[in-house]
Amino acid sequence: MTGLLRRHNVVVRGPEGARPLVFAHGFGCDQAMWRHVAPAFEDRFRTVLFDHVGFGGSDLAAYRPEERGTLEPFARDVVAICEELELEDVVVVGHSVSAVVGVLAARMAPGRISALVLVGPSPRYLDDEGYRGGFSREDIEGLLEAMEANYLGWSGQMAPLIAGGEAEHGAELTASFCRTDPEIASHFARTLFLADNRADLAEVAQPALVLQCADDPIAPREVGEHVARAMPGGELVVLDVSGHCPHLTAPAETIAAIERFLEARAPARA
Repeated sequence: MTGLLRRHNVVVRGPEGARPLVFAHGFGCDQAMWRHVAPAFEDRFRTVLFDHVGFGGSDLAAYRPEERGTLEPFARDVVAICEELELEDVVVVGHSVSAVVGVLAARMAPGRISALVLVGPSPRYLDDEGYRGGFSREDIEGLLEAMEANYLGWSGQMAPLIAGGEAEHGAELTASFCRTDPEIASHFARTLFLADNRADLAEVAQPALVLQCADDPIAPREVGEHVARAMPGGELVVLDVSGHCPHLTAPAETIAAIERFLEARAPARA
């Protein structure tokens, strides 16, 4: 395994030469969050799981805040992993912040990344004129201040909400958040919650499935609708579930939606 693949704790499964699915996790999580979804595709696809630098089993020392003030470096990491593994016709499956990372990666490597699955995407969390992101500036600043003051306490409060109120998954998310270095988490949170990547959506022509939870406290339905409308190849599917992590709380529905998209909208090239 190369240094790059070790840095990101990359795990590859499935038939060699099959179409690749690259699964990218959300904030405070790691690749284990895909364990209910990724195995469903391993018999027909080359599945690639990894940890973003600073999270999970990645090289934590490789996270340098001065180099990661935007989401672009994370997108470059995704492209680099695809290049290192010599992957073509790639489908990037990204959750939450990694949905936007996937959009940026698709802009950087349109010849290599051919489709996107965006689970709970939000290109901008802040409300704006004519746009509802779900949070005011005061909301975001309060959230960031609470995180910086007491990260463990913040994790215990936010994780159950993100998990849609389900105790089991809320406890799992809390544990995942608490394993993350508080300084890395706080810096990354400020980067993602203050980002505005709305303009990037129109620049991505690849087919894109937008998976939106019907009741999402982090990315409201209006955000999913905006993303699907702004992307030339966007398709919105609303799952009748609560929370922000359908790959944890509703894996069967998530798998079925991805299956339909791959079959109907993004067939593998001959």
